[in-house]
Amino acid sequence: MPVAIITGASKGLGRALAEALAARGWDLVLDARGAGHLKEAAEAAAGHGVRVAPLSGDVTDAGHRAELVAAARALGGVDLLVSNASALGAEPLVRLGELPPEGLRRALEVNVVAALGLIQEALPLLRESAVGAVVAVSSDAGCEAYETWGGYGASKAALDQLAAVLGVEEPGLRVWAVDPGDMATDLYTAAVPDDDGPRPAPESVVPAFLRLLDERPASGRYGAPALVEGL
Repeated sequence: MPVAIITGASKGLGRALAEALAARGWDLVLDARGAGHLKEAAEAAAGHGVRVAPLSGDVTDAGHRAELVAAARALGGVDLLVSNASALGAEPLVRLGELPPEGLRRALEVNVVAALGLIQEALPLLRESAVGAVVAVSSDAGCEAYETWGGYGASKAALDQLAAVLGVEEPGLRVWAVDPGDMATDLYTAAVPDDDGPRPAPESVVPAFLRLLDERPASGRYGAPALVEGL
């Protein structure tokens, strides 16, 4: 069975993607900080008859990242690594003139530094896979200037560039930065608690990620809404 590591997998897009992959027969290593919600997500995925290893922890911890990769190795390797865990930098979001430097550091540590650290840890196993792929969950805030989204957007812009260079340096892999578009998630609620407008459920964009895995287009940056429209 193919094996995927998904960070930030206890809720939202991470959990939805985990369940979709499990339904396709993928074994999973799931990460999140909250053990309770992670256990629920793991049980839902395991209901599809696959092996699921839930490991709670902080992706900025090198020891935790090593545990994630070791768990995947025990399941057979790493065919897919999804960097979905994200930090906003401030909750709710604030203008750059008010953004605490420690908040920006946290966003960069979680969204960029930890993502690269996990990729580095998993690279030997990804290279061994015939279908090795990395998905960096990005955001339109990384390429558009939205008020109060500066710190988070800067981290996602850095993640996009990291993914782009990795795609050049590792031609045997597929490396996709994916902008999922607006979604109704706890992360968005924490970012803009006063915005209660309707937004798509995370499950609605999962077909875009599955399409990438099925069609394996060239490494690059993709928008989930466009991929879903093409189905």
